[in-house]
Amino acid sequence: MEGKLKNSFSDMVVYKDLKNSNFFSALSLPSFMRDWLLRRFEDADGKFDSDELSNFVRQFIPKKYEWNAIKSRIVMDNEHVKILAKISVEIDVATGEASFSLPDFGLSSKETMIDDNIWSMYKDELIGGREVWGMIQLGYRPPDYEARPKIPGKIRLLKFQNFCPYKINLDFYKNARKNFSFDEWLKILLGAIDYNAAGYATEEEKITMLTRLLPFVEKRLNLIELAPKGTGKSYVFGRVSRFGWLSSGGVMSRAKMFYDMQKRQEGLVAYNDFVTLDEVQTISFTDTDEMRAAMKGYLENGVYTVGNHSNNAEAGMILSGNIPKAVMDMDGEVNMFDELPSVFHESALIERFHGFIKGWNIPRMNDDMKICGWALNSEYFCSIMHELREDISYRAIVDRIVKVPDKADTRDTAAIKRIATAYLKLFFPNVQNVDDVDKELFNQYCLSRACNMRSVIRKQLALLDIEYAGKDIPKFEVI
Repeated sequence: MEGKLKNSFSDMVVYKDLKNSNFFSALSLPSFMRDWLLRRFEDADGKFDSDELSNFVRQFIPKKYEWNAIKSRIVMDNEHVKILAKISVEIDVATGEASFSLPDFGLSSKETMIDDNIWSMYKDELIGGREVWGMIQLGYRPPDYEARPKIPGKIRLLKFQNFCPYKINLDFYKNARKNFSFDEWLKILLGAIDYNAAGYATEEEKITMLTRLLPFVEKRLNLIELAPKGTGKSYVFGRVSRFGWLSSGGVMSRAKMFYDMQKRQEGLVAYNDFVTLDEVQTISFTDTDEMRAAMKGYLENGVYTVGNHSNNAEAGMILSGNIPKAVMDMDGEVNMFDELPSVFHESALIERFHGFIKGWNIPRMNDDMKICGWALNSEYFCSIMHELREDISYRAIVDRIVKVPDKADTRDTAAIKRIATAYLKLFFPNVQNVDDVDKELFNQYCLSRACNMRSVIRKQLALLDIEYAGKDIPKFEVI
């Protein structure tokens, strides 16, 4: 299996040992950055010089508390300093000038500048998202107090190298899928997100874990997951992909989520593939009615309106929370959503979530579930998932092979097709047209699972609102 993986994916495979080594745990790096380092420092046998790698991390991946020392080197000592970090570019409409911020270090755009020649050189990479990972070289332009008006000192961007220096070839990835059985592919997907398939007792456990990735590959897929503690929700949604956002507890405002009228700045949904509200029971909202109204519009059609500002986005939204064992609903008889904040106690809002992940089907994390062996590079895999979001051919296939029953509810149909499309991308990316589809496998692993995920939402709606009672999902079939 490992030999086949290496032959199929070449240098996009790295050796990960998360079971026996705590080297990377001590560094506290997200998976995509860790695997970027492994790809850079590992030899053909998967071995690396820990001192060499540690020195690189210390030199180029600073901790937040080290920022003042770095700033001193830039400003006081006039050094050129290189760091690997997230950069966010801002363009001043009034002046036509570009500046940047480093959100992880609290450096604001008011303190920075990008010269015209630097902007021309790197603009295509810098505007690839609200926050872009890369190797950044910083310098300083001293103040000029003799000028009129006075010119303040600013930190300058000198160079930028994209974190992902290679082009993603989706066709290569799709063709590679043909080399593996379904069971082998589940192992590859789990390894790509740092899990060992052998640590799971059943296929259902593996697939439920991988269901968390559906919003990574499909635009505007909105899910709810309630699960016991320790099943890895925060890790998957917060550490695997650089294209998502995890918000754990605390206060969430409409300004942060959608649009800040004071700053005239787009919110989280505009710049991420998905936004996860983790530990959702502990999240509070600055204005419940305001947030509910904004979320209903966005979850329905991807459009949000704040004041006179209107925009559309493609981020999926995930509600993720812990649930007591006594409240886990197996038969649609317990209102699990009582566990959620009051903003989610309205049926019209819950209906706009496409499906439910039964997190209790995922075992509590243990060492046997940590990957130890050759696996797909997480940084490469998260880039693949990001690119798959743009591929509309899968939805066209789903539209052709799924028979919608008479008088099916429009929202149910939209939800089931969206989830089934995401499963198709994740499990069978090699499918290019209807003739490529194994309809039995599609029904088992895509359509039936999509219907089950939607059915949980339907049953919960019936407990929230009598209007939904007796309205279960009719049978969707593969043509």
